[in-house]
Amino acid sequence: MIVSDAPATAVAAFTTNRVKAAPVVLGQERLRGGRVQAVLVNSGNANAYTGADGLAVAREMTALAAARLGIADARLVVPSSTGRIGVQVPRAKLRRGVRAAVAQLSPDGFHDALDGIMTTDAFPKFGVRQAPARRTAGHGRRAGEGAGMIAPHMATLLVYILTDAHVSRPALRRMLMDALPRSFNAIVVDGDMSTNDTVLLLANGAAGNRLLTPRSRQFGAFAAVIAELMRAVARMVVTDGEGATRVIDVVVRGARTPADAARVADAIARSPLCKTAFYGGDPYAGRVVCAAGYSGARFDPARLDVHLDDVQIVRRGVEVVRAVERRANRVAAKPAFTLTLDLHAGRARAERMVSDLTVDYVRFNSDYRT
Repeated sequence: MIVSDAPATAVAAFTTNRVKAAPVVLGQERLRGGRVQAVLVNSGNANAYTGADGLAVAREMTALAAARLGIADARLVVPSSTGRIGVQVPRAKLRRGVRAAVAQLSPDGFHDALDGIMTTDAFPKFGVRQAPARRTAGHGRRAGEGAGMIAPHMATLLVYILTDAHVSRPALRRMLMDALPRSFNAIVVDGDMSTNDTVLLLANGAAGNRLLTPRSRQFGAFAAVIAELMRAVARMVVTDGEGATRVIDVVVRGARTPADAARVADAIARSPLCKTAFYGGDPYAGRVVCAAGYSGARFDPARLDVHLDDVQIVRRGVEVVRAVERRANRVAAKPAFTLTLDLHAGRARAERMVSDLTVDYVRFNSDYRT
């Protein structure tokens, strides 16, 4: 449970999956008001694909939380859930959990909340930053959950960004929308999209600074801190991809259009062949070039260059990895490296943060339910 002493200005982004969990449906409805005072999170059950009963449970539990917290309007409480899909929520157990969470609320409970929302995570994911704001400094915290079912063009995971700065809703909206493309919308673990993904940004104004708007002198600096915080924790999510052993920054440059750059980056990031090659530490460029070719992007293969960090393995459409085999092997064996493709077709660019695909990932997800 996350609670603000006063209603906070709020913006959010949610999954684009057509099958949306009950808490997402209710959250979208409540975020239209632009104010949130509490977030109620449960793990172990996604409350997704649960029909009218699932939505009724979400409403009931947020009403219970509001009553226990002394919040007059239950619409100021937003639910989130993570866990198995298609399983009805045990109401009695959730009621007990709500009461216990309220009883245990504490200003020092941040890390307890982190532990409470973990499912398949190997470690908690969070960051803390201080951002400039006139008169009083604004502090931001970010908590997140997730390790699997992660792909771009979505909100991705359960993410809560909390700041005590006084920020207008248009400014918050712009900060979130500007930061998502290079953070939670730029990561790929397995190419799947969840039914529950939520990114929620809350600003309660407790810092007492002058209202920060998109026209404020400090808007750019504050937004940059929020973006850096989101990107840092997004990288933690990829690092903790189920069974992951490597993080690869896929950079596509020189594309004809931003859409073409994204097509190539996504094709490589989602390719099982590329991801298993990353796992094996194999600098073989054939799989990467193949994925770029079927991506739908328009470019001349004879002009393509590919690098692993600073080691060139494709030059003008010809693989040259054998001439740099030792150096390329050393790069591909690192826990983190950059794969860069230059299409030489324009000036557009796209980036993805990608994990490898391992035996442990297959083993874990083959018996997730049983």
